[in-house]
Amino acid sequence: MDDRDASAVPGPGGLRLRRWREEDLPALLEAYEDPAMRRWLATQVSGADGAADWLAAQRRGWATGTRFAFAVTEVAAGARREGGPLGNVVLKRPDPGNDRAEVGYWTTAAARGRGVASRALTALTDWAFAEFAEQGLTRLELLHQVDNEASCRVAEKCGYALARVIPALPPDYPLDGHVHVREAPSAALSRPADRRAEAAGTGGGRASGR
Repeated sequence: MDDRDASAVPGPGGLRLRRWREEDLPALLEAYEDPAMRRWLATQVSGADGAADWLAAQRRGWATGTRFAFAVTEVAAGARREGGPLGNVVLKRPDPGNDRAEVGYWTTAAARGRGVASRALTALTDWAFAEFAEQGLTRLELLHQVDNEASCRVAEKCGYALARVIPALPPDYPLDGHVHVREAPSAALSRPADRRAEAAGTGGGRASGR
């Protein structure tokens, strides 16, 4: 894969998305001590070795062009430097030749209630469609467990319509899941009206990579 511009991606309200760094490891470990993180995330991080392994996995993702993880930071009004990580947003493209990809996110306990998740997801979405337009990316999917109402609200606020419900896959996914979809503006405009209406309903089937 060709080297990509690693400069930060600007987001609404002073947010910035940038690659994770070695100095972020203490903040990463602190974030994963949150009970909400342990409840909702399938991948868990614990201990210095676990945090280092997680960071190495994000680097491999960038190198292979299959996973693009950003630390979410913020530059407060009047400040010259960004603060520590407030969360993580990620674009997953296990098959770079596919016209669709998956997005995901988490926020730290201290960052919740300030619109960080929706602002960061908006920035990631805009970046993804612009960055990979020439490679044919036209569809982004966001998956969450059906009882994660907060993630459902974030998805809908960012224009990811509920497309279908997928059945539970115990033990890792004990409850059904929601699949939310956001299409690139050009794709949404070119799609026939009867297909545009599909996003308002639910359907069967399983999502790959869940």
